[in-house]
Amino acid sequence: VSTSHLQLAAFALGTVGWILCTVSMGIVEWRVWHVDNTTIISSGIAWVGIWKVCFISYLHVSPGYREQFCHKFSGYDSFIPHEIYAAQGLLLIAMFMGLLGLAATIFALRNVYMGITHKTLIAPFFLVGGFFYIFAGLCVLIPVSWNFYSVTHNQSISFPPSYYMPSSPAAQEAGAAIPVGIVAVILLLLSGTFSLSYRFPMTTNTITK
Repeated sequence: VSTSHLQLAAFALGTVGWILCTVSMGIVEWRVWHVDNTTIISSGIAWVGIWKVCFISYLHVSPGYREQFCHKFSGYDSFIPHEIYAAQGLLLIAMFMGLLGLAATIFALRNVYMGITHKTLIAPFFLVGGFFYIFAGLCVLIPVSWNFYSVTHNQSISFPPSYYMPSSPAAQEAGAAIPVGIVAVILLLLSGTFSLSYRFPMTTNTITK
């Protein structure tokens, strides 16, 4: 038990990182667009996520919704930029890899705290969990960095007319999902490093006469 404190911390950090990874997937504010024409986008601000785009409108632009209008992306939309497609796939992979990392770490910690001293039931699972954490962190890092690059360069998206969105904003900034994803990356990479640092304690044999 005394040799697995870092791995216990890795489990805690990995859990929080995995939760933040999942949260970032659901947040629509990946990019915050500022538009000049407020005829339909009443607040002048639209939120572009990896699954949908939303804005506030005081016009009746969607059945059943008078204030917030959201339009979900489909897998057949050719106008969606590559970084959004990459974010959809990589974040799903990251969520799955992080879950596997948590499962491996839980199994190893269970054996440690139950007094099971078989090396093959502890050390390999900490190592596998560490690799899963790091892989999950990299899968989050790529789309977060790529989308942040697109925001800083004010890249446009050719939305179809049914989305009621301009093809390019007057200005745009990173939404809440970007910092949440960055924190998730840091926590997942730290948890992976801690898990990989595990060293099984050396045992000594005593001979009694």
